[in-house]
Formats: sequence, structure tokens, C-alpha cells
Amino acid sequence: MKTILLLIVSNIFMNLAWYGHLKFKDERLWLVILASWGLALFEYLFQVPANRIGSAQWSVPQLKILQECITLVVFTVLAYILFRSPLKWNYAVSYVLIIGAVFFAFRF
Repeated sequence: MKTILLLIVSNIFMNLAWYGHLKFKDERLWLVILASWGLALFEYLFQVPANRIGSAQWSVPQLKILQECITLVVFTVLAYILFRSPLKWNYAVSYVLIIGAVFFAFRF
């Protein structure tokens, strides 16, 4: 559970670093790059311990698949909050398929 919580926090920072700058399109590029790098530092402060802790019970591929699933959930929430981006049916189907990948990675 600790790994999952750390990955959620890490992904909040990651998605803000990757996409948050799109809210500031009038700012200079170098400034938003520096801001994104600053956010990425906090991403790594949570992501590295998450993977260290998680590797004690899961394989590296399992950790990666879990992280991708968490990323999609966090991204979907932030995309809606920041950009009012709706969840379309084809996105929902894609997410279900990715959740299926997580199931298969951890089940067998």
C-alpha cells in the first residue's frame, strides 16, 4: 500500500510537470521548462522510494505496469480539473484494457 500511495503522489507531480505548463502558454519556454524540472524533482523524491519499497514484493515489470495504470488515473483526474477534458468512451475502453494488463501481470 505504501508503494501505491507514493506512486500516486509521484504521478501527481509527474503529470503537473508534463502537462501543467500548457496552462501557461504565454510564458517563456525556458521558464516553464525550469518549472517542470522543479516539479520533476518532487516526482523523483516519491518515485524512487516507491520503486525501492515495491521491488521487495513485486517484479520490475509489475511495478512498471502498476505505475502506468496509476499514471492514467492521475492523468485523467488532472486533465479534467486543469483542462476540463472529458472522459470519452474510447478513452474508457483503453483504460479498461490497461487495467486488464495489470490484472494479467499480477495474476499469472
